[in-house]
This record gives sequence, C-alpha cells and structure tokens, in this order.
Amino acid sequence: MSLHLLSDLEANRDRFIVRAKACGQVWGLRSEEGWAYCSNHSETDVLLFWSDEAYARRHVVAEWASYVPTSIELEAFIDGWLRGMHENGLLAGVNFNADLAGLELAPAELAQALLANA
Repeated sequence: MSLHLLSDLEANRDRFIVRAKACGQVWGLRSEEGWAYCSNHSETDVLLFWSDEAYARRHVVAEWASYVPTSIELEAFIDGWLRGMHENGLLAGVNFNADLAGLELAPAELAQALLANA
C-alpha cells in the first residue's frame, strides 16, 4: 500500500475545483448498474468524480472495467447531484488517484468551493 501525502491529496482536490470551474463539467464512471462509488472506513458511500476524462478513464479497470467515463455539466452537478448527495448522506470523492486515495468531501463543502469566486 502506498503512502499518500495529505498535500498530494489536497493538490488533487484543488486541481479538481480549478479544472471543473474552467471546463464547466466533471466526470464520473457510469455503467448499466449505475455510477462508480466506493465505501469509506465508516461505511459511507463515496461517489467518485474527476476533473478530466483521462483521470476517470484510468479507473476503467477491474471491477469498473465495464464503466464508461461520462461527463456531467457543472451546473447540474452542483444543483442536482450535490444537493441530492447531501440529502442522502453521501460523500464526494474528487480526483482519486490510481490507488483510489483521495479526499472525501461533504457535498455542501464541494458546492461552496465550486461556487466561490464564480
């Protein structure tokens, strides 16, 4: 298991916010079963999103081999997805690396960051 420096994970989060705002979209992995997610140590579901299609595509392996990188417009992500995730007690994992390490954010916290200085 690799050691992940908090500063690297924070840099990935910051990259997600900057790129999502610049491009107006985020990326998830979708299949016939739904969207890619994992559970954290407290058994909370964490939906995974990336700022670039290439980052999402790197995770189309193993259990997610049948998933397809799918874009979500930023406005729909903030107003629909994050609101619904908040209501359902889910977390957002952003720009998780190849080892599926990354920061898990409360949907309201992520929405605030994406709307800041918009």
